Amino acid sequence: MQAQGARGNMGGWPVRPVSSPIHDVAAMLKRLLLSLPLLWLAACSTTYTPTLPDGRGQLSPASLPAWQQQPMGDTLLALKQSCKAMARKPAWQAVCADAARIPPEDGVQVRQFFETRFNAWPVRDGASSSGLITGYYEPLLNGSRSRSERTPWPVYGVPADLLVLDYPAALHGRSVLVARRSAANRLQLLPDKTVAGAGEVEIHPADFPVDRPGGKLKGRLSGNRLLPYYTRAEINQGKGVSTAPVLAWVEDPVELFFLQVQGSGRIQLEDGSFLHVGYAEQNGYNYQSIGKWLVDKGEMTLANASMQGIQAWIKANPGKQQALFGVNPSYVFFKVLPGGDSGPAGALGVPLTGGYSIAVDPRYIPLGTPVYLATTWPLSQQPLTRLVHAQDTGSAIKGAVRADLFWGYGSEAGMYAGKMKQSGSLWMLLPRGVTPSMAAAP
Repeated sequence: MQAQGARGNMGGWPVRPVSSPIHDVAAMLKRLLLSLPLLWLAACSTTYTPTLPDGRGQLSPASLPAWQQQPMGDTLLALKQSCKAMARKPAWQAVCADAARIPPEDGVQVRQFFETRFNAWPVRDGASSSGLITGYYEPLLNGSRSRSERTPWPVYGVPADLLVLDYPAALHGRSVLVARRSAANRLQLLPDKTVAGAGEVEIHPADFPVDRPGGKLKGRLSGNRLLPYYTRAEINQGKGVSTAPVLAWVEDPVELFFLQVQGSGRIQLEDGSFLHVGYAEQNGYNYQSIGKWLVDKGEMTLANASMQGIQAWIKANPGKQQALFGVNPSYVFFKVLPGGDSGPAGALGVPLTGGYSIAVDPRYIPLGTPVYLATTWPLSQQPLTRLVHAQDTGSAIKGAVRADLFWGYGSEAGMYAGKMKQSGSLWMLLPRGVTPSMAAAP
């Protein structure tokens, strides 16, 4: 659910609530790609090298911390979701076939399946085995299909004038690129051209806020030249969105901002039905943490820079709300998602499972990989260990030992997600015979 993110999907599907820390989170229920991470704590992006604790780089899952205490039913269900995408890969065919035959309520059989089918590989970032673990969730907003005094804030679909160009790393450093329109909002690069002809588009990559080679450039046409798309502050002033469909109108601009940060959510309409919206596109700017900005300005302490702390600050400073939102130039556009009884779709293309899906940096942990997570509950030293699954990405999730835990749907999930900034360790579980370098190969 890329919030890139993001993130997620909020249809009318029932959700089992998040349980207390004493009880395992039972199936708690899309990227932006983007959660409420504190970006100034982002992990390094050094090359991943697995440790070799037994000389072969492999551990039995049974040797992982608190492995024998783990409830296994929900993690098997999450693996079965991953298998919708992974079963086509040769290394995963037999694993996914076995998983499909195991009843999730048989905890002993599920545990034996993971122990006999997988090896665990510790994840390190350089010399460090510890990194930042944050959380994200699906918010619930009150809204309407029609604008009113009660619901004046628009949830936009993708503007017709927003154009997207794939920018390959191989062309990084070229001062001028040329492209042509290939679909409604897509540009196709003409790599051998440096001068735009009739009907073609001229692009100067230096104009765009790209943070590394490759990726996508997102912009708008001015004559035949592609310029960066409008920032959040400009969009909030009405620029660009005259060509964007309005999917719904909502009551609260603060909740709308966090819907964009999470990348997906549900909107409850007047008749009690739910509109499920998820990430469709983004304006091309990197996410900037408003929590970091408030800390840097001395408006709050690092310890208070949670989602709840930010909401309290906005309530106390209503006149500064739009200026604060403008600190983050990134803006997410949504699409209506189908309802149903499943979780939001992540970047892997399969529904996420609350409490058992994570967003990762796929440069280090391939999507679809089971990952054993050892961290602590939010604002606590109580251990939180479980086998989760890499099913999503996010623009703020960078580095090897870096994960964003999907907590599910609703206010209780939001409470945990908004407060989660914990230290943690990760182990990749790969099918036996598969090494991390093999798993990372395209």
